[in-house]
Amino acid sequence: MLSQGDQGEIAAIAWLAANTRMVALPLGNASDYDVLAEIDGSIARVQVKTTSQQRGRRWPVSLATRGGNQSWNRIVKRFSAGRCDYLYAHTACGRRWFIPAKEVEGATCIVLGGPKYAAFEIEPGAPLTLS
Repeated sequence: MLSQGDQGEIAAIAWLAANTRMVALPLGNASDYDVLAEIDGSIARVQVKTTSQQRGRRWPVSLATRGGNQSWNRIVKRFSAGRCDYLYAHTACGRRWFIPAKEVEGATCIVLGGPKYAAFEIEPGAPLTLS
């Protein structure tokens, strides 16, 4: 079974491929973005995030990377519009958002499903398969 993050990246790639001229993947897994896409004639860096947490009708999305293993050095990489151009967010139920990075008002977490980012919600995708 694919990880939640891998499912989000695949969904982002599929949506971007259907809605842009070109999609590319950077080599490696340590970059500040997950996907490249040609948007309005320019190459855009897209950060992909997923969430399975739901609070009522809202979806908190963690934007900060805090490592994932026991050797974590306690350095937190916060979200920054200087490191990507768009945020693609995919929830467990399949709701999705494509938000210009300069519109993201958080460095560690945002909450989706309310009015703040409603203009950036895109058509639903497949629900995430959670283990």
